[in-house]
Amino acid sequence: MTENPNRTTGRPGTALSRVGALPPWSLLAAGAVLGGVLGGAYGVLKTPQYTATSYVIVVPTEKSDPASALGFAQAYGRVATQVAVLGDAQVWAGVPVSTLRRSVQTATSPDAPMVAVTGTSSRADLAADIANAVTRSLTRHANDSKDSTNVELVPFSRAVRPTSPSSASPTVTGLVGASAGGLLGGLLLLVRPRRAEDAAPSASVPGPATAADVHGQL
Repeated sequence: MTENPNRTTGRPGTALSRVGALPPWSLLAAGAVLGGVLGGAYGVLKTPQYTATSYVIVVPTEKSDPASALGFAQAYGRVATQVAVLGDAQVWAGVPVSTLRRSVQTATSPDAPMVAVTGTSSRADLAADIANAVTRSLTRHANDSKDSTNVELVPFSRAVRPTSPSSASPTVTGLVGASAGGLLGGLLLLVRPRRAEDAAPSASVPGPATAADVHGQL
């Protein structure tokens, strides 16, 4: 049994030819629609995340000055995510240290001696508990050594339970997916093979006349 030499099923050129035969706008529309559907589905299926932030402030004692308090605030911002602090915080938060390490972020200001501790969780109440537990543990560790540092860590604002998730909504993820899909469709439009009718015909250049032809015409 012999195969048909004209059979083109499964050949890469066939798929590219079919893509090249599509209208230009179809690739952009298909990419945007597909990307929007995938992005919206991701936003719906992904577990929402909640964030809550608590603040502590570094106060200098009589033996210190505001400049040193600002420096200690930067140091305490880095210490807040260390095992020594998280080890005590896990008792009050009710989650293991590994979870706290993934869920806690800190931020400091170069202008104010303040440390912001942010907790993230799929539960709104747990996000607030994590932030408050870490600031409580950090305050305790800092004040245990205030006689040598000459600064004191004071709670400034407790974290409250967030009322809405901080993660992107399905609408936002859908718009991002649609934009990415449209961009991908535009790239495919640039690399797709051109149709035969779109290709400009090449002009034929006559060859040089020989001496015999010139003599015959005279």
